[in-house]
Amino acid sequence: MKKLAILCGLLLFAGPSMAAGEQVKTLVGDAAAGESKAITCAACHGPDGNSAIGEFPNIAGQHQRYLVKQLREYKLGAATNGEQGRYEPVMASQAIGLSEQDMYDLAAYFSQQEPQLGSAPEDVVKEGMALFLGGDVERGITACAACHGPSGAGSGQAAFPLLSGQHPEYTTTQLKQFRSANRANDPNNMMRDIAVKLTDRDIEVLSQYLRGLH
Repeated sequence: MKKLAILCGLLLFAGPSMAAGEQVKTLVGDAAAGESKAITCAACHGPDGNSAIGEFPNIAGQHQRYLVKQLREYKLGAATNGEQGRYEPVMASQAIGLSEQDMYDLAAYFSQQEPQLGSAPEDVVKEGMALFLGGDVERGITACAACHGPSGAGSGQAAFPLLSGQHPEYTTTQLKQFRSANRANDPNNMMRDIAVKLTDRDIEVLSQYLRGLH
C-alpha cells in the first residue's frame, strides 16, 4: 500500500511519461476542431462520447491527458503490430493516421462532453463498494479509490482515468486483459499487479458497481 501511494504521488507530478511532458506544455487542444474530427468516432462512441454499446467505452468527460495517452499508445500499437503500446484492431485503424494535434483536439472535445450516469444493481453495491474503497488486505489487493478516487473521478494530472458510469462490459474486458497481461500499457504494471489477484466475481462486481458510481 505504501509503495503504491508513493508511486501514485510520483505519477501525479510526472504525468503519463517524461517523454510526453514537453508536448503537454506546448500543444493545446481545440475542442471545436476536435468536434469536426470526432465524426468517425461517433460510430462506436456516440457523437458526444456516450456510447450506446457496452463493448465500446464511454469517453465523454474523460480526462484530456488520459485520452491523449491512450491515442498515442493505440497509434504505437498499430505501428508496431502490437509489440508496443496498446493494440486493438478497430482503434489501430483509427489512430494510425492521427497527428499529435489531432489527438489533443479530440481529447479536448470529448473531455468537455457531459457523461451519462448509470446505475448499479443493488445486490453488488455493498460488495463492490468494499472492494473499490477498501481493497482486500488479505489478498494484497489495493483499493481502487487510491488512484481513481472515492467517486471514480480519476485524476486528470496523473492521467488516471474517470471510471464513474463506465459500461460494465467494457470494464470487464479491460480488467481481464490486464489480468492476462494482454493489455500492458499501465505505468509500472500498476493495473496488472492488481488485476492478477482479482477473481471473475471480483471483476463482475467492480464492473457493475462502477456503472452506478458517481
